[in-house]
Amino acid sequence: MATHPGSGAQLDNGVGPRVVLIDDHAFFRRGLRELIESHGGIEVVGEGGDGAEAVELARDHRPDVVVMDANMPIVSGVEATERLKSAAPEVEVLMLTISAEDVTVVDALRAGASGYVLKDAPIEEICRSIQAVASGQLLVSPRVARVLGGTIGDAQDRSELASVLRSTLSERECEVLRLLSLGRANAEIAAELHLSPATVKNHVAEILRKLGVENRVEAAAMAVRAGLA
Repeated sequence: MATHPGSGAQLDNGVGPRVVLIDDHAFFRRGLRELIESHGGIEVVGEGGDGAEAVELARDHRPDVVVMDANMPIVSGVEATERLKSAAPEVEVLMLTISAEDVTVVDALRAGASGYVLKDAPIEEICRSIQAVASGQLLVSPRVARVLGGTIGDAQDRSELASVLRSTLSERECEVLRLLSLGRANAEIAAELHLSPATVKNHVAEILRKLGVENRVEAAAMAVRAGLA
């Protein structure tokens, strides 16, 4: 999965992403807002203290990205992500939390989050991550990616999973999966492999079917675990 998003990315309309911040610690939330706004290129359009507010604010403001803590009272970030993606599927979710525990990472990605970054990351990394997620990339910070990779216990298990993937997918599908796990959008994959975007879309659909996963985030996580990315 992508671990080094490009800086200064803008949306197709040339305007920086609009963001809602959700964290139950008001002091942290205010500080994060000040840092993001001082960094430039990102507009914070709302903030709230729990997962239930995340869904309401996403409906009201239709931001490009909701930056959300995974562990909150009342409605957790993971549960809120599921509700939010159902109510406003076009809104991307970037999890920002202190936890790099695998179960939290995987649950967040399966719920529909497009990225996962730790709270103690430099503000430059957090802002780049917001920009990357807003532009349609899948984004997991390097430390979190290592956690995902660590879910396969040893080198032998990792090698076996890689062999399973290669035997399940065609050579072309393996190439698409590798680029997908690096956070490439379909158009970028198409350009790199000299294919049409429609062909890449068909390859991605076939990869998901063969691997028995629901979305490209899960497929990318599997590739990371197998060491293909």
